[in-house]
Amino acid sequence: MAGHSVHWGMHYQHKALFCRVHFYFLSKPALQRLFPPSYTGFSLPNSVPTLRPETRAGQPCVGYLLSRYPAISHTFFLKEVLGLRQRGMSIEVASINPPDRPRKDLPQIEAAEADKTYYVKSASMAAVVGQVLRIAVANPGVTWRGLRAALRLGEFDLLRRAYALFYLAEALLVGDWMRRRSLAHLHVHFGGAVATVGMLTSQAWQIPWSVTLHGPDEFFDQEAFYLRQKIESASFVVCISDFCRSQILRIAPSLDDGRLEVVRLGVDCNALQPSAEKQADNASHSAHLACTGRMVAAKGHRILLEAIAELAARQIEVTCTLIGDGPERKALELLCARLGITHQLRFLGAMAHQTTLAEVAKADVFVLASFAEGLPVALMEAMALGVPCVSTTIAAIPELIQSGANGLLVPPANSQALATALSQLATQPELRLQLGQKARQTAAESYNLDTNLDLLARVWSRRLSVRN
Repeated sequence: MAGHSVHWGMHYQHKALFCRVHFYFLSKPALQRLFPPSYTGFSLPNSVPTLRPETRAGQPCVGYLLSRYPAISHTFFLKEVLGLRQRGMSIEVASINPPDRPRKDLPQIEAAEADKTYYVKSASMAAVVGQVLRIAVANPGVTWRGLRAALRLGEFDLLRRAYALFYLAEALLVGDWMRRRSLAHLHVHFGGAVATVGMLTSQAWQIPWSVTLHGPDEFFDQEAFYLRQKIESASFVVCISDFCRSQILRIAPSLDDGRLEVVRLGVDCNALQPSAEKQADNASHSAHLACTGRMVAAKGHRILLEAIAELAARQIEVTCTLIGDGPERKALELLCARLGITHQLRFLGAMAHQTTLAEVAKADVFVLASFAEGLPVALMEAMALGVPCVSTTIAAIPELIQSGANGLLVPPANSQALATALSQLATQPELRLQLGQKARQTAAESYNLDTNLDLLARVWSRRLSVRN
């Protein structure tokens, strides 16, 4: 999923037997005496912790903990960090994993960010183990609190305990970095493993933390992601959509609604402008489709290919550019061959963000046939470019696209319905133009990056105000 980080624990699955022997002494009766069982291992706090961040020149100092920074697939991380700094916040970034490209391949602005980011896993394993041990010995209270919290997460599954202890090691490193940098509040994006590290950092070092939740994966398996514990222990939770907020209230119905903030993501509508040349050519009765995203099952690429084959059977031939890479790519290429549509598809693989946007801008229709999403930035970008979109009626997508008004929505996993929607746009250039213009208007009015960053900055100012 987006936001999943690759932690050290993920590399140790082949050592499960070792972990079971090593942690055998953590028996169920002993743990029950130490930590009486409860539904989540955490009770709902009586009040939101008072946030007293230290300041530099009157500015709140916040640490952002991200799974990977910078990253092609998460450019909104970069935009949020830079945008909030421009609005007066002092933000430093820690990343569990290194950038997704060699430094020489990073654009200048991303390379500059990489140079000042703290990478948790930048040293050798031996060096990191030594560092963790030094921190643990120097901070026994921190270590004990972190150990209690980590073992509660693992419950009585020895392998889960082992993973929790790996996350605790990262939490000790992150908390030490925050202490050295005088950062008094921690913020995390996504509710997966990186948020587990963030929560353990908060509990071990007694630092308030918050999280921006996107979905959808953590909503599907809240127990595996410890999602209720994270929601309840956070000072506040930023939701990127009303759908996201609804899922949080479903998972933690006793949560004080005052801890939730709905702040939508946004795109730079000044930089993303519809192509005048393409609008002039919009009278064409053929259509070129574009689709961006990792090639994983949840993105629905197979349904898209089946819909294109169905269009060919209806004597409506379209072309399509697929941008992205992933484990499904080879299977999708084979499916194209079986369906006889290879000549209609271009597989471009993963591309730099600006190159991807240039490809999307040339398309007549943007299509995202996903089965699971949060609130896709890719759709917002296409809409800002004036490209009409076809997507599915899942999660928060209907908050962005009103079918028939500024795009078209179809049921997920329904290739016939998707083919019909694509047929409408392929054969009705005037409809493409109309929906594209409305899409642009929606992006500019409700998903404008500057406007939504202003809203987010006000949330931070309110939440991090120092109380006398």
